[in-house]
Amino acid sequence: MRKPVGNRQQRDDVLTADSNESNESCQAATWCAKVITLLPEAFPGTLGQSLSGRALANGIWELETIDLRRFGIGRHRSVDDTPVGGGAGMVMRADVLGPALRFAMDERRCQSGRWPVLCMSPRGEPLTQQSVRELAGMDGVTILCGRFEGIDERILQAFRIREVSIGDFVLSGGEIAAQALIDAAVRLIPLVLGNQASVNEESFSGGLLEYPQYTRPRIWEGLPVPEKLLSGHHEEIASWRLSQSRKLTRHRRPDLWRAYCRKLGVDPENWPGD
Repeated sequence: MRKPVGNRQQRDDVLTADSNESNESCQAATWCAKVITLLPEAFPGTLGQSLSGRALANGIWELETIDLRRFGIGRHRSVDDTPVGGGAGMVMRADVLGPALRFAMDERRCQSGRWPVLCMSPRGEPLTQQSVRELAGMDGVTILCGRFEGIDERILQAFRIREVSIGDFVLSGGEIAAQALIDAAVRLIPLVLGNQASVNEESFSGGLLEYPQYTRPRIWEGLPVPEKLLSGHHEEIASWRLSQSRKLTRHRRPDLWRAYCRKLGVDPENWPGD
């Protein structure tokens, strides 16, 4: 960890002197997530547990956190200021975020189009399984975690940052959302899951929600496992599961159902079966 920096000029000199510290830290052949955050101690969090944690320990993927406070201005390392034009809350400063992003970015990789820069934001485009699959196929990703009222819009424009949302609700910051995105991407990296069939059969893999799952005991508090699943007839089981997936999707996610029907060339309001 570099020593505290007293003023802006000293800060810029120090960061320029060893700017390659971050750029070269991730191995070229390994998928890497770089997270710019005011809460580096929040990572790896749940990413250090279970499947993603074992894969991280085994070098299948890499995680780097960049403490935004290191790029703060003045004796108190300020990272935010009041909104221009008035309003509640504080806004993260462009002259703090800019140096942090440049420190994190490998220009060669970013220009190749295989290393996107994201910002977790409730106003962003929805994170979907398809977009997660695309991210998992990249060389890595840099994620900016916002705090306070938001970040200076000029940063998004200057660095062509893609805003991503995990849902129509507001969190205190982007760290939880970033962990959700990283976890979703990491599990799609080859060798992370022991059984690749799990990826192929789960929700959204075919445009539908996943069918209900059951295990032992056969009867629990008077509730039995569906007989179809006990038949041993693989085609009947597959047909039952597809039917259940369609029913769940139709009732719970009309948006996915319409997209699924369009792909099949069927009117979603006049579905013939299930």
